[in-house]
Amino acid sequence: MNRSFTRSAACLLLGVSCMASLAQAESLLLDEQLVTATRTLQSPANTSASSSVVTREDIERSQAASVLEALRGLAGVAITSNGGRGKSSTVQLRGTNDKHLLVLVDGIKVGSATSGSAALHSIPVEQIERIEVVRGPRSSLYGSEAVGGVIQVFTRKGSADGLKPYFSVGAGSRSSYGATAGVAGGDGAAWYSLGVASESTDGINARAYRSSAPRAYEPDADGYRELSASLRGGYRFDNGLELDANWLQSKGHSDIDSRGSSGASGRDAYSDSRLQVLGGRARFSPLEPWQVSLQVGHSEDRSDQFQDGAFYSRFDTARDTFSWQNDLRLDESQLLTLGFDYQRDRIDTSNDYLKDSRHNRGAFVQYLASFGRHGLEAALRRDKDQFFGSHDTGSLGWSYALNDELTLTAAYGTAFRAPTFNDLYYPASASTAGNPHVRPEESESFEVGLKGSQQWGEWSLNAFETRIDDLIVWSGSSPMRPDNVDVARIRGLESVLRTDFAGWDIVSALTFLDPQDRSKENHGHLLQRRAKRAFNLDVDRRFGPLGLGATLYASSQRFDSASNTDASRMPGYALVDLRGEYRFDRAWRLQVKLSNLFDRDYETAQTYEQPGRAVYFTLRYQVL
Repeated sequence: MNRSFTRSAACLLLGVSCMASLAQAESLLLDEQLVTATRTLQSPANTSASSSVVTREDIERSQAASVLEALRGLAGVAITSNGGRGKSSTVQLRGTNDKHLLVLVDGIKVGSATSGSAALHSIPVEQIERIEVVRGPRSSLYGSEAVGGVIQVFTRKGSADGLKPYFSVGAGSRSSYGATAGVAGGDGAAWYSLGVASESTDGINARAYRSSAPRAYEPDADGYRELSASLRGGYRFDNGLELDANWLQSKGHSDIDSRGSSGASGRDAYSDSRLQVLGGRARFSPLEPWQVSLQVGHSEDRSDQFQDGAFYSRFDTARDTFSWQNDLRLDESQLLTLGFDYQRDRIDTSNDYLKDSRHNRGAFVQYLASFGRHGLEAALRRDKDQFFGSHDTGSLGWSYALNDELTLTAAYGTAFRAPTFNDLYYPASASTAGNPHVRPEESESFEVGLKGSQQWGEWSLNAFETRIDDLIVWSGSSPMRPDNVDVARIRGLESVLRTDFAGWDIVSALTFLDPQDRSKENHGHLLQRRAKRAFNLDVDRRFGPLGLGATLYASSQRFDSASNTDASRMPGYALVDLRGEYRFDRAWRLQVKLSNLFDRDYETAQTYEQPGRAVYFTLRYQVL
């Protein structure tokens, strides 16, 4: 990407934000953000958390083809992908890595107990009602992993105003096809939703040619297929007891490039994966000011790898969770929450791990209050892990309404990440070995923000600093093994806002990062695969039944190695997407999206290709 263009776009947007004419690609509706930010719907004050909500309407307006695409334009979010749709991908929040992100589906914690990452790329976007993103540490409420933030996905949910069927069919470039069908509804006391979806694509060649390993090149299209289903339902009894349950399953088949440098092995590789989430919850009030929530959950992350025409490896993990939460309303402006969480992880792999299960118990307390123009949030938590013992975290947030349109916020929080099964017990070999003595990573974060809502739009500015100690890094050789050797210091500024100009809805987000590696060996270098600047701009407008829109996303350069060598430099890039839709009536519409308009070549992980120009058509039916 032309560097002058990147600088111009960034400087222009910063100047516009200072003049309060920025716009941002995320909703600032606080009522929708309290579920994840505070674990309760009963917050008496505006949360000090920096948060975003992506609704079903946002997903369909942008015609996002995946969860990653729906998240890409949000402030503080960065995506790394190993070769296009369905390939291993990661999400980073505020410069932290993917293992520092906690992911929930309908309140159930998901992720791999071996790798430590959640397969967000495997969550089907057509099954989603909304996504909540909370930036900043949340370990004081959720425990391990919530260092950079929390992402919670809510699947489709029925409403109480009757039966509403929906379906869609789509087709596009690279033999890409998709279809969805479902029904949602309710009658006041009961509600339900059932949906199925499938997609397939021939994909792109995932791995680029490497002059250093020419025999590893496998010039083929690496396709992807996915079949998913979701079910949610609930009932509210006359006495106030509310029961609900949810189930989501996604099965995927992904062709990958895994040839070794000699080219003698790893041919025709593919992976079969399954993501499953099952949960149930009961809410009731023993006394008027006291609400109890009990939730049980089960999630699975399964992956089988094949290459050279035979089975290669298996990594299956399962997680069982239980949560008991008590919300005690002290008065109209004060809420006390007491809770207990239990988590048990189990692994079943083709490798022989020294341990194959672990459990964690966590207890937390949170106090929310508003006093005049002041809002207060305070939380403490203690986790006791079977492997490494107890760990304490805390957070403190404050907000002050300067006037009816402007609010000042400040927050402080600590967080941690527990070592994974791979970190601790990966079977020893000549090349790799786990380290049972590795310790949890710890972090400390500070944040100040300003947000406003005027006639012309909504906006926010947030400045933050996060320091992470005892970073777990795999290094060395014969064997490579993890150790607590690194320190990182990440500073950043996020500017987000939404406005309307001459009939156009303009939404945008700008992120500045200074993600520094503070280790001895690479002191002052950028952390791997982190860009210092990212910018997203969405514009949309309706002309009667016709809707038109466009997205510009730009990212500055990044490095694929911690040493920041020129050979590991990945240039900055800019992408332009165009979209349109025509509504035949209230229920029927035809959509078209042209992505990567200028066919830009770029990488988010070195040597892995990204999709070029593509077009996709979708016909949707939805009873409103």
